[in-house]
Amino acid sequence: MADGYLEKRQQDYEARKAEYLRKKKHLPKVSRKIERPEDEAL
Repeated sequence: MADGYLEKRQQDYEARKAEYLRKKKHLPKVSRKIERPEDEAL
């Protein structure tokens, strides 16, 4: 009984993880560029 429960939980976890990774791949990467002044003395 416990083995079936654990197997089901493991399958559910792996399915959720796969879905998360699939969605994560399609998200655009946010790259933030710091604008630096031309004259560093300012």
